[in-house]
Amino acid sequence: MTDWQARLRQLPVEEWATLLDANSGLPGPRANTALAAAFAVVADESALLALGTRDDEFTAMCVAAAHGAHADENEHVAAALHGASDDRWRVREGVAMGLQLLGDRDVDRLADIVSEWVESEDPLVQRAAVAAICEPRLLRSPASAAVAVRVCARATALLAGRPAAVRRDADVRTLRQALGYGWSVAVAADPAVGLPAFLGLDTSDADVARIVAENRKKKRLSALL
Repeated sequence: MTDWQARLRQLPVEEWATLLDANSGLPGPRANTALAAAFAVVADESALLALGTRDDEFTAMCVAAAHGAHADENEHVAAALHGASDDRWRVREGVAMGLQLLGDRDVDRLADIVSEWVESEDPLVQRAAVAAICEPRLLRSPASAAVAVRVCARATALLAGRPAAVRRDADVRTLRQALGYGWSVAVAADPAVGLPAFLGLDTSDADVARIVAENRKKKRLSALL
């Protein structure tokens, strides 16, 4: 298994672009997320300045991940927020990945960010909040699991409150898809808190019913029902 952090540290920043291009995994079905995560950890301000203007999708994903990973600093959280609504789904994934790396070292800061982002009017920003916090490795305490439940519940309520005319918009569908697995992660982390919230969802709303149905298919949740 390649130690991408070591590879990056061994190279001058001027040669990082070549490394990213040669090992991105693109074009192809899967980007090299291990390399993107390593970039997010290793990249400093000089690297972000040098590579932040490149417009290829993989570099943009790596830069977005770096901003997410350092979103305990104001300039990075603003850039991560911008990336959360990028037209390119891999860039949006980079933001979520980076926020999870932030959560590995400061889950309270991640909780603050996702609690703020879920209140956004932009469904893609809400989706980033759900995707970032609904990661099993981050939900090992009742407090963090409760945050995940609250984020899922709030995002679901806001989705249900959207007019029918916008429910089919691509960005709203993307949010619904994230909620279609996020609930199962949040509930499995602390069933005592999560199950009542999940079972109390109003399935008379068609989109909420879809979210519930998708989560019920997940083994982590079906074993608890």
